Amino acid sequence: MKIGLTYDLRSEYLALGYSAEETAELDTEETVEGIEQALRKLGYETERIGHARALMQRLLRGDRWDRVFNICEGLQGDGRESLVPALLDAWQIPYVFSGATALALSLDKALCKRIVRDAGIPTPDFVLVRSEEDLKKDKPAFPLFVKPAWDGTGKGISEQSLVNGEEKYLAVCTGLLRRFHQPVLVESYLPGREFTAGVVGNGADARVIGVMEVVFRPSVRRIYSYENKQDYKNRVEYVNTTGELFDKCARLALRVWEVTASRDAGRIDLRLNEAGEPEFIEINPLAGLNLHDSDLPILARLNGMDFTGLIAAIMQAAEKRMCMKEV
Repeated sequence: MKIGLTYDLRSEYLALGYSAEETAELDTEETVEGIEQALRKLGYETERIGHARALMQRLLRGDRWDRVFNICEGLQGDGRESLVPALLDAWQIPYVFSGATALALSLDKALCKRIVRDAGIPTPDFVLVRSEEDLKKDKPAFPLFVKPAWDGTGKGISEQSLVNGEEKYLAVCTGLLRRFHQPVLVESYLPGREFTAGVVGNGADARVIGVMEVVFRPSVRRIYSYENKQDYKNRVEYVNTTGELFDKCARLALRVWEVTASRDAGRIDLRLNEAGEPEFIEINPLAGLNLHDSDLPILARLNGMDFTGLIAAIMQAAEKRMCMKEV
């Protein structure tokens, strides 16, 4: 079986003049090589395709693949992660990971929180700031946590994201609006511990393969910021979660997975509220897959699953889903 690989190579965008922060979500050569090697170990033939524009050119040229392993994040717009799945749907080529709708939903953090909240899943109270005029509108009580509404990998998140007063709120939100040219998500700040849950599978077969706590080192402020993620080896420690807390996080993660129609594998970020109960923060159904540094492979490794085993589990889930669809 021939597997095409779609991805956004970070080095290509850096060469075009984009900054390190702008390209933070994109893939390194090491990431692509790791996935390719794992798939080959599992018996698949692989072929590199590249970014969305390369996929368009290949499709129009008549190239086809049995499956596509898609990790394209894109760079522009609120539908950037949905472009490759939509193209593959149009050409009726099966692909691994979530479809266009789920990826568009998860990228829009405010919209995703509305869907999750309507399903009765706890998530911090929030408002969306689309313009400086919106800063005059009602909002939850301080302290608040503010971040760009359409970005990941901690982009736009720093120690300034936690705000305790009006003056700082206005300054930080205004700065994010002008810097990232997208809405700002304003949430009630949850003071508790931070976790991420890894999910593999679909429907009744979906399972949590592990829940990992993000533990900040004593000298580091407890904000999973862009800087802390980039320098995680020196700033945080990842600790496996077990027992009752695992069960609570896992149940919530699986509810979110179902409500958002996510597929095959991904991560759900959670934080404890004042009562010590987990609440939904955000979902990443297109989780990073660097075999050394990405949260999902680290989480899998903490639970006895090596990188090839993780890719095997993802492919098994995808194949079962595709076979059921074809029946």
